[in-house]
Amino acid sequence: MLKPLTKESIGLEYRSDLSTQDYSKKIPIEGVQIINLNMFVDDGGGLAEIVRFDDNGSLVILPEFKVKQSTFSQMLPGTIKAFHIHYNQEDVWFINPYDRLLIGLFDAREGSPTYNKTMRFVLGAGRAQALYIPRGVAHGLANVWQNPASMIYFVNQHFDANNPDEHRLPWNALGEDFWEIRKG
Repeated sequence: MLKPLTKESIGLEYRSDLSTQDYSKKIPIEGVQIINLNMFVDDGGGLAEIVRFDDNGSLVILPEFKVKQSTFSQMLPGTIKAFHIHYNQEDVWFINPYDRLLIGLFDAREGSPTYNKTMRFVLGAGRAQALYIPRGVAHGLANVWQNPASMIYFVNQHFDANNPDEHRLPWNALGEDFWEIRKG
């Protein structure tokens, strides 16, 4: 039987640098939803159903969400698009499962129970998921990898260049290191 080690079993020069990664379940920002979609993969490729509409034109996965516009976006390596806030618009994002993008969110809604809470995670990366972002949640994304990445997003408002519901905060509002690949 092996005898368990303790911190004191590790060399003195390494002990002060020891840490344990936090594996606890993170509480999401109020209203944000990551929705798993079906992804079918076979020897010929893959297929994911992104959205399905009900008879009223609303999303089946989010019945209160009525799509008014859909947009495709490609991000080249090194691109950071952040942070955006909408007062009325809500977004549903889909990242191609064969791409990957780093997503950053923070709750800017002063009265929200999760005010100032942040979320940072990867979408794509072999998974078919939709991300629902409610109005007032600051959102951004970064392509910190070596290949272009694509997304399709759906919004519940038409874009109006004369009166845009597209408000900006600096890309580094959560610090420049927020968008860096975490080492370790």
